[in-house]
Amino acid sequence: MTSGNLSDPTEFLLLGLSEDPELQPLLFFLFLSMYLVSVLGNLLIILAILYDSHLHTPMYFFLSNLSFVDICFTTTTIPKMLVNIRTHSKSITYTGCLTQICFVLTFAGLENGILVMMAFDRFVAICHPLRYNVIMNPKLCRLLVLLSFLISVLDALLHTLMALRLSFCTDLEIPHFFCELAHILKLACSDILINNILVYLVTSLLGVIPLSGIIISYTQIVSSVLKIPSAGGKYKAFSICGSHLIVVSLFYGTGFGVYLSSAATHSSRKSAVVSVMYTVVTPMMNPFIYSLRNKDMVGALRKLISRISCFH
Repeated sequence: MTSGNLSDPTEFLLLGLSEDPELQPLLFFLFLSMYLVSVLGNLLIILAILYDSHLHTPMYFFLSNLSFVDICFTTTTIPKMLVNIRTHSKSITYTGCLTQICFVLTFAGLENGILVMMAFDRFVAICHPLRYNVIMNPKLCRLLVLLSFLISVLDALLHTLMALRLSFCTDLEIPHFFCELAHILKLACSDILINNILVYLVTSLLGVIPLSGIIISYTQIVSSVLKIPSAGGKYKAFSICGSHLIVVSLFYGTGFGVYLSSAATHSSRKSAVVSVMYTVVTPMMNPFIYSLRNKDMVGALRKLISRISCFH
């Protein structure tokens, strides 16, 4: 609990990754480059899937939704950071901070849900290929995305509304480049027991359960693939799942890394640096992972780029 008088804040101060003035131009260029690459890469994935009828399948439907979520996820945090660096300002309004928390939680939860759906899609495709078209019909795919969206929004609103009841001390500095719920709770002078219980409960339900679902799906997939007699068949089956496994490892690995680093070190600035991985690097890497390892996606991207070139 931070010392100081209770106050109704009008703004917080985002300290960013470094307060060294000489590093600010480098950080601005680095994050602007990563943001543009992330938005452009994910946008190309969406357009390629949209314009190529061969990619109108459940797997690519989920991939296009994942790319859209990645664009929204990075847009929630990076532009504000770039504006603050450019204007030499650290402030973010109280309303803007809570809004940012709400959107970050929404898109992080939605990405989590879509990764589970993609694992389920691969499970059905490999373990029940004859029933794939019946099970993974367009209606079910849309309902799964809608359900994940509603759960993520409800979770985000719940945490945000619970944060509204908090009173804060005079020290309103956040050692991060965006408003994160954990840092807001640390700044509160009022009782945060209910907030902490809610965080641990929801993290257990919406973190552990989906991850368990992914692990169970891939356990079944590996069991089915090992029964395939030909080496070529095994390689094809594993290559289909390879990109998804890499993305899952990046998302969950960096996410758990943030919480482990914050628990192992008293430096909030170090945990902020680690959080760059799951908020910026992972969304930027996803288009490369899915396109470079996928011949259909590479072909669709070439057709899209050729079509765009024809207009010029």
